[in-house]
Amino acid sequence: ADTLARIAATGKITIGHRQNELPFSYVVDGQVLGYSMDICRGVVEGIRRELKLDELQVVYVPVTTATRFILVGNGSIDMECAATTNNAERRKLAEFSYPHFVTATRFVSKKKDAMDAVADLAGRSVVSTTGTVNIEQLNTLNRTQHLNISVILSRGHKEAFDMVEAGRASAFGMDDILLAGLVASSSPPRGFTISSEALSRPEPYGILMPPGDLIFKKLVNREMRRLFESGEIRMMYDKWFQGPVPPAGQNLNLPISHELKDAFANPQEYLD
Repeated sequence: ADTLARIAATGKITIGHRQNELPFSYVVDGQVLGYSMDICRGVVEGIRRELKLDELQVVYVPVTTATRFILVGNGSIDMECAATTNNAERRKLAEFSYPHFVTATRFVSKKKDAMDAVADLAGRSVVSTTGTVNIEQLNTLNRTQHLNISVILSRGHKEAFDMVEAGRASAFGMDDILLAGLVASSSPPRGFTISSEALSRPEPYGILMPPGDLIFKKLVNREMRRLFESGEIRMMYDKWFQGPVPPAGQNLNLPISHELKDAFANPQEYLD
């Protein structure tokens, strides 16, 4: 698909976003907010300049972990700006931008249960969100380490976290940064703990784009490189990970990792 030609002809670009994925992509009082959204808005401005448009209208479309690849694949959205992990299997379904965050899978549980390692999950019920790489990782660990985990599927991250809070699941396996956002939003946050042992190696997030449209991908990556080299990306990072964020003003207090610093300093496609 010639995404740029369609954007130029319509004067519109369609961005897929999440409803509740703090601090990357979420909705507060009808406004779409987040770190990934700020990055994509910077990219959209670069696309507007490239196409020499006086104005480029942004249309926001809510997506889920189950629908994101379908919608970017059939042209319903031009970009998905959220927290989507880039891996080889997914690159068969969509194009990915340069990495804009690096994360690993861990699990959250109630602090009183004193769970911190993968072995602590043995014989327990663990929930994760359908359509995510975390489900695959959890099932692989369960099979290879003979943990006898009862794996539960949820429709969304908040639903999964609520199951742990209500005692319907012992733990929730998900990207550590998304767990940190859920814990920070909970009441009280000190009642939960995120495992120090990871269930996966670090993997990057990227912006999703239509499969096979390498011209559009090249332009998006060029604009991301501009954000990285100008230092704008560090201001965005500090805003969302080291300052108070809506709606409650919670602060994740998350220093930038060495892996992410390297990704900003030397932007390149992730192909592992």
